[in-house]
Amino acid sequence: VQLQASGGGLVQPGGSLRLSCAASGVTVGRVAVAWFRQTPGKERAFVAAINWSRSSTPYADSVKGRFTISRDNTKSTVYLQMDSLGPEDTALYYCAADSSIILSEFRSQAAYSYWGQGTLVTVSS
Repeated sequence: VQLQASGGGLVQPGGSLRLSCAASGVTVGRVAVAWFRQTPGKERAFVAAINWSRSSTPYADSVKGRFTISRDNTKSTVYLQMDSLGPEDTALYYCAADSSIILSEFRSQAAYSYWGQGTLVTVSS
């Protein structure tokens, strides 16, 4: 199983970015996928997740209303649309997946078996 995260970059405050997480070796339609982010010296933090049926999309309080997670199972890709970005959103963003995860575990990085490499998001003027 491989997860390829992309879409990071430099954006001004108030701007938008869309991250992509492309999966191979796994049927994306049958796994839960999440985004986490990490800044130097801090623990990796949950951002958002989506289950295979799209019926559950929990978000961290800090991004609720600004970020939207979605998936295109035909493309084996999960997206994170990030709007109204601020400097506090600067981080290395990781996507993660697992096929045997329940809703109560979505926010826990320990619950995910598969991880992509990070993609760096920098919000700065």
